[in-house]
Amino acid sequence: MSGIGVIATLRIVPGKEEEFENVFAELAPAVRANEPGNSFYKLFRTGETGVYKVLECYDDEAAIAAHRASDHFRSLGAKLGPCLAGAPEIESLPAV
Repeated sequence: MSGIGVIATLRIVPGKEEEFENVFAELAPAVRANEPGNSFYKLFRTGETGVYKVLECYDDEAAIAAHRASDHFRSLGAKLGPCLAGAPEIESLPAV
């Protein structure tokens, strides 16, 4: 099976966690409904306060590009921006 796994680590401004989670709760179903090249997109809390991981799985690089260019990612991503305490750390992993 081919594909690309992505792990995005997001650090949130203290006190903005609930706002972040609420916006993400809109983003995740939009990704699943509108991106056929995405097979998994879910937010997880880590053991560290204010640090989250998004686990994502895409068919290929074109699917990742489509995700980044999508209207829902751009509009909801803009709402997430003020919650972030820095740039996301992105790991891209080829499926085995």
